[in-house]
Amino acid sequence: MSERVNFDERGLAPCVVQDAATGEVLTLAYVNAEALERTAKTGEMHFWSRSRDELWHKGETSGNVQRVRELRYDCDADAILALVDPAGPACHTGERTCFYRALDGEPERVEYEALSELERTLSARKRERPADSYTVELLADPERIGEKVREEADEVARAVAGESDERVAEEAADLLYHLEVAMLSRDVPLARALAVLLGRRR
Repeated sequence: MSERVNFDERGLAPCVVQDAATGEVLTLAYVNAEALERTAKTGEMHFWSRSRDELWHKGETSGNVQRVRELRYDCDADAILALVDPAGPACHTGERTCFYRALDGEPERVEYEALSELERTLSARKRERPADSYTVELLADPERIGEKVREEADEVARAVAGESDERVAEEAADLLYHLEVAMLSRDVPLARALAVLLGRRR
């Protein structure tokens, strides 16, 4: 594996780590041949620490390991992309990703993060059960969840048939929310449905 990579003069290559389920970039670290070999052997990310000048196993002390789905390399073969399933936060600060700050202020919430953020928020509602939560109300009534999914799907269809683009987007958002609640009620992660879609791609 490592023979395919053009390491720099220090024997290192940058490694971008990405959540395989959500597409979120989690961190940037460095690997050498030994780190790649250890990663391949264990199925969990290993890196080379430039500050400590030693190999390190991500999550060895914190438990926040990163299980590898796939390792890819770029067109110049001098950078690695690791697609992982993270067991916890990627950042030593406790943040989910190391890229939680923006140079010009607060990070903008971007579209591709919406469904994964929603899924995490709904999971927290299910776990914490706040008294004034609509999500908690739905989770307590599985029959109502199904009714809401049907209702929202019908509203999307009506919007598509004759309402504005803005109404289509709003009704689709309502449907996605209720669909995620329905999946959560069965403990089926969104990634499972996305995997089915990938399997159907021709």
